[in-house]
Amino acid sequence: MNRDLTLHDVLVAGIAVAAGLAAALVLRVILKWLGERADKTRWGGDDIIVAALRALVPWGAITGGAAVAASVLPLNARVERNVTMTLTAVLIMAATLTVARIVAGLVQALADSRSGVAGSATIFVNITRVVVSAIGFLIVLETLGVSIAPLLTALGVGGLAVALALQDTLANLFAGVHILASRTVQPGHYIRLSSGEEGYVVDINWRNTVVRTLSENLVIIPNTKLSGTNMTNYHRPERLMTLNVQVGVGYDSDLDHVERVTTEVVESVMADVAGGLPDHEPAVRFHTFGDSRIGFTVILGVGEFSDQYRIKHEFIKRLHRRYRAEGITVPAPTRNIAVQQGELPIPHQRIAPEPTAAPPAHRSPAVGGSL
Repeated sequence: MNRDLTLHDVLVAGIAVAAGLAAALVLRVILKWLGERADKTRWGGDDIIVAALRALVPWGAITGGAAVAASVLPLNARVERNVTMTLTAVLIMAATLTVARIVAGLVQALADSRSGVAGSATIFVNITRVVVSAIGFLIVLETLGVSIAPLLTALGVGGLAVALALQDTLANLFAGVHILASRTVQPGHYIRLSSGEEGYVVDINWRNTVVRTLSENLVIIPNTKLSGTNMTNYHRPERLMTLNVQVGVGYDSDLDHVERVTTEVVESVMADVAGGLPDHEPAVRFHTFGDSRIGFTVILGVGEFSDQYRIKHEFIKRLHRRYRAEGITVPAPTRNIAVQQGELPIPHQRIAPEPTAAPPAHRSPAVGGSL
């Protein structure tokens, strides 16, 4: 110490620390009020910024109060330098975490706005958070007087060994980045792989892609498999799709009447059922003279892939009810079987002759026998 510690120094230092704590509480209340105002705006970025500042600003106030208290106390040059470096490192680390949170939140919001769904591609969020945190960590080390040049050299040399050890992980990472950069698959799309897996893409992270099936189960697919397999994306180039339903009527039906009735049913389904397209133009196409009916295809419009089941269900019910009311028959396949009555002629069988008895074997008299 440059001089002796006095009661005045302790009081001033205590007041500085208390002022920092009080300022932290007041600023947190103010930021909470700003957060409530930000919730009412249409832009989601202000919510992210205010939420991140609620963690940084109180720490800044506390650090400022501690710095003032340290400057008031009669500390020697070495202790004062160590205290200053420590407080600066704490403030930089808090700022780094805040910046990482803000940038990651903005990337998350951008991914949500591009995909239009609640889930988002966290791979970019994680990369952004790791990069910002790494930069802040290096700045903290430099502030504490630790040279980062040897560390960077060691990381460069050890990077090759790490890359060899994490080949599969890095392959999945770059495959995920390629998938998102090419925009072939985005969270919210409905996909079907050639291996049979299908469902809505929930998230694409640094290692795998999470797909939610219609039965509410999750399928975890490695990014390398997703990028290297044949896949059908039912949301590209657009979500709207057509649904073909096969129908058949009897040969005695008036096909013009059948077409008119079927078209009316299609229009009612498109207008009333959720997922239908009211602007869809109904189409009925006759195509086959079958064994017992004339087959035709009904083309309906569907908002997206999962809506087809509801649309098809309601269409078949309404069409069956309307056909019964109009007297239009949908015959079942029939088969005529001819059965010939009477006895079937039995072919004569050839009877083999009975075997004749073999003649008795000649027996020679025994030598030395009695006469």
